[in-house]
Amino acid sequence: FIVDSFNRKKVLMLCFFAFFICFTGYIGAGTILMFAVVRTLHGLPFGATTVANSTVAIDVLPSSRRNEGVGFYGLSNNLAMAIAPSAGIYIYSLSGNFRLLFWISLVVAFVGFYFVSTIRLPHRPPVEGKPKLSMDHFFLSRAWLMAINILLFGLCWGIMSNYVAIYGKEELGITDGTGLFFALLSGGLFVSRLYGVKSLREGHLTENALQGAAISSVGFTLFALAPGVWAYYLSAVLIGLGNGRMFPAFLNMFICVARHDQRGTANSSILTSWDCGMGLGILLGGFFVEYAGYSAAFWVTSVSQIAGTLLLLFFTRSFFTRRRLHA
Repeated sequence: FIVDSFNRKKVLMLCFFAFFICFTGYIGAGTILMFAVVRTLHGLPFGATTVANSTVAIDVLPSSRRNEGVGFYGLSNNLAMAIAPSAGIYIYSLSGNFRLLFWISLVVAFVGFYFVSTIRLPHRPPVEGKPKLSMDHFFLSRAWLMAINILLFGLCWGIMSNYVAIYGKEELGITDGTGLFFALLSGGLFVSRLYGVKSLREGHLTENALQGAAISSVGFTLFALAPGVWAYYLSAVLIGLGNGRMFPAFLNMFICVARHDQRGTANSSILTSWDCGMGLGILLGGFFVEYAGYSAAFWVTSVSQIAGTLLLLFFTRSFFTRRRLHA
């Protein structure tokens, strides 16, 4: 609502500064309780920054290259989420110092804050006759089925990202392979994005989303089967290839069913749906790990990904086509 209603550059600067400064809290936290408090408070500027940043990214892109540009922007997010665990694990293995990781995060966040301060946004006149308050300022109701689809995919990521290390150790005897797993996953994301650029530029959004969802389904199923170490690492590549095509396509789909003055709401809706899916995945994963084991938890990811793919194939594609407002 704030991003759509006020100066986006100023909103982004304020949110990003709060996001950056919160990292000092981790450095100063002396107890688990304080760490948890900082972590909870950090979620506020993090959520606000991701919405503001992605909305500004759309604003600076020319309309003729928006699908392609949003794809690359989505790649930058996916790569960060994939590379960071590998980098963190590697640095900690060398130093054994968590505080060093927080200092590095603080510095990286400051660099990000500096970069957004250099962005020049085109003038955006205020929208006449826009209602002061409505549900569509907070969630894009026109995209409700797409949001359910993204929630199912986010659930898979929530389980996998939180339990992949201990799963590999206990089920496959891989004691130090998590960094390589995420490195392969990020490689899959990168290759997929380069390969899918032309298709996104031509506007084949649902085709990209469906192909990506299908590839990820194979990856999550292979991961759950756990026939060997080779499958563990091959599944990382397949999940990366699939998500690299699927998520940017969905992000474009949300934007295409929203009015031009609802870009912030569109971004917020897909990110909130993904976060809800991840949160639900963490909860379900913990439940299944506790009462049925890691294998059962990862079969949930496979079922959820396949269910999301079938939903996209039979319902979401036509839903999007009927509600699409612009290319």
